[in-house]
Amino acid sequence: MAMTLITTNTISSATANVSFTTGIDSTYKLYIFKWYDLQGDTASPALMFQGNVAGQSGFNEVITSTSFRVIHMEAGSPEGPEYTDYDLAQGTDYQFLTGNTGSEANESSSGTLHLFNPSNTTYVKHFYCRAQSHMSTDGSLTFFVSGYFNVTGAIDEIDFKMNTENIANGVIKMYGVG
Repeated sequence: MAMTLITTNTISSATANVSFTTGIDSTYKLYIFKWYDLQGDTASPALMFQGNVAGQSGFNEVITSTSFRVIHMEAGSPEGPEYTDYDLAQGTDYQFLTGNTGSEANESSSGTLHLFNPSNTTYVKHFYCRAQSHMSTDGSLTFFVSGYFNVTGAIDEIDFKMNTENIANGVIKMYGVG
């Protein structure tokens, strides 16, 4: 299966949201979002995402999810794997994909989000994510998230943002796989 690059969003100055509002349609049954060297304006932000059903307004779809993380501190002490409280239980908030990413020059987040069959109008839309961050507290954080949009309408827009501030810089790419 080949990955086709659909869109690249390069962030070079403070941006509140990065939205993918075109290109998500029935062409592909799998969409992959990859982000590289993403940083917030200040220390400890977390990247989040949410979807929007075609023809609707606002990124506020119902999500059910779970997440866990593994941490290894620079001083050598490992933590985890451990459950996080970033899951949603039929919630309409943005879903956390990372946590506690640093904002120094050597601190950032990279990851991959898979969204399955978003144009299907019969079934819910599943997703999973794996992300890696250099934490503001001098450690390495690997974050795992999975869940689904509990909607049967087609998801045709995805939005990314930080939980506490703007995205300062980085790159987010959207691919179709087919």
